[in-house]
Amino acid sequence: MDSNKRPDSMARITTKELADAFIEEQIAAVRAQVGDKKVLLALSGGVDSSVVAALLIKAIGKQLICVHVNHGLMRKGESENVIEVFRNQLDANLIYVDATDRFLNLLAGVSDPETKRKTIGAEFINVFADEARKLDGVSFLAQGTIYPDILESIKQAEGKEAVKSHHNVGGLPEDLDFELVEPIKLLFKDEVRVVGEALGLSHEMVYRQPFPGPGLGVRCLGAITRDRLNALREADAILREEFDINGLAEKVWQYFVVVPDMKSVGVKDDSRYVGWPAIIRAVNTTDAMTATIEEIPYAILGKITARITSEVKGINRVLYDITPKPTGTIEWE
Repeated sequence: MDSNKRPDSMARITTKELADAFIEEQIAAVRAQVGDKKVLLALSGGVDSSVVAALLIKAIGKQLICVHVNHGLMRKGESENVIEVFRNQLDANLIYVDATDRFLNLLAGVSDPETKRKTIGAEFINVFADEARKLDGVSFLAQGTIYPDILESIKQAEGKEAVKSHHNVGGLPEDLDFELVEPIKLLFKDEVRVVGEALGLSHEMVYRQPFPGPGLGVRCLGAITRDRLNALREADAILREEFDINGLAEKVWQYFVVVPDMKSVGVKDDSRYVGWPAIIRAVNTTDAMTATIEEIPYAILGKITARITSEVKGINRVLYDITPKPTGTIEWE
């Protein structure tokens, strides 16, 4: 049977009992696969990689080496939070790699979304390979691949084109000897959360807002520039802060800002002001295959708009995307 195809008989994981059974099954499978070898984990700090980390710690303990790569495309304060939670609170074996310049130099002038995703994904593998060469006994690469990643990345049997590629699907380059460990690859996002709670992860961590592997690289639309990337990061931080203040953070499954590579004329301090638009997207979903739009009260939208346009250099407009999935994807790229 295709190991990337979810069996029709596989029950939806909706209870702790089902999650416990899944965890025990995966612990046994990981131990059988890995033996006494070491495993590298791409730890972004998101829900998927956090659940994989917790599961692998139960299965193989210190054989797990977590690698957090700051590709310069993280949200504001993201890498600092990952270090605090995983190294300082969970005592994980964590390697931190600041590869900002390495990634942004590769992405300079690259505007095609698929090329950006593939460039970021390939460089992730290169970074892991560099780290692995410094270690002894590493034979495996663990990833937080989940089922929607696979469904959207492969061409379906009826010949439909993939919606988009994912950096954590498709295996490793031929010159690398790593074998993949993907214990949650047949789960949907809601199931991953149930498993995370069964593993004892905090509610805050389990229900943390999803963040794509390519990070802000697929939200800084078109060719990435550092000034526009910085504007995006600051605008996104304001959105997240206001959602927290107004009780929307746990009501909305995913919310973020995108900044396209275009400018329009505005007015600031009684003068002509040419700047980028910041586009807000807020969606709800259970399995990431379809998504509905969350209605944000106009008063809150107004405050967010006022803050972004006054506090973020280079932004002169704020727009609100009300397109569900389908026809839009959750991300813009």
